[in-house]
Amino acid sequence: MASNDGYVERGTASWYGEKFHGHKTSNGEVFDMYEMSAAHKSLRIPGYARVTNLDNGRSVIVRVNDRGPFHGDRLIDLSYAAAKKLGYQGKGTARVEVAAITVKQDGTMTLAGQPFSGDGEPVPVEKVADLAEEKGGATSLFVQLGSFSSRNPAEVLLDKARDVIENPMRVRAVDTASGRFHRVQVGPFSNPDEARKAQARLESRGFGQTILLTDSH
Repeated sequence: MASNDGYVERGTASWYGEKFHGHKTSNGEVFDMYEMSAAHKSLRIPGYARVTNLDNGRSVIVRVNDRGPFHGDRLIDLSYAAAKKLGYQGKGTARVEVAAITVKQDGTMTLAGQPFSGDGEPVPVEKVADLAEEKGGATSLFVQLGSFSSRNPAEVLLDKARDVIENPMRVRAVDTASGRFHRVQVGPFSNPDEARKAQARLESRGFGQTILLTDSH
């Protein structure tokens, strides 16, 4: 395709995993079955798309970096992690809608050619904003990318995030009843809309397990 802008189509999704784990994708990246990625026959790669399971309404944002699937009339092949999040890894296939996401140089995005603000995050920003308001309106918001029991993988994830977004970020050590965890967080944001935009951009770049939280979490 000359451009992914405006692309939206419905069809059958399958998934691939361990057999191809660690192998190179069509654009030279290494396939990781635990990351949010996908193979498509014609979308420009690398690219991004929102995939919605039409049977349960669940959606994920994936990085399209491979070619396929090459079985019958299947539309898209998702990684194991993406298929699991959509709830069909046990069945093998699902009816889906694939809508291309285009990220522009200024950070704005379109979904199937329409303005896209990143709605549908795992934790709705409105709930975080309400919590901030309850605490007096001065609570900072963060986008959390991951939480690890050791610091080294947290630092690795932090370096990956620095390659795709320029916002301040940190590794925050938090002691819990289960031990110390090192949380990779982007922020702070004082405006929920800014937090939403940053989260959507990170989701579109393959960080598929982000959550929004306050500085007190």
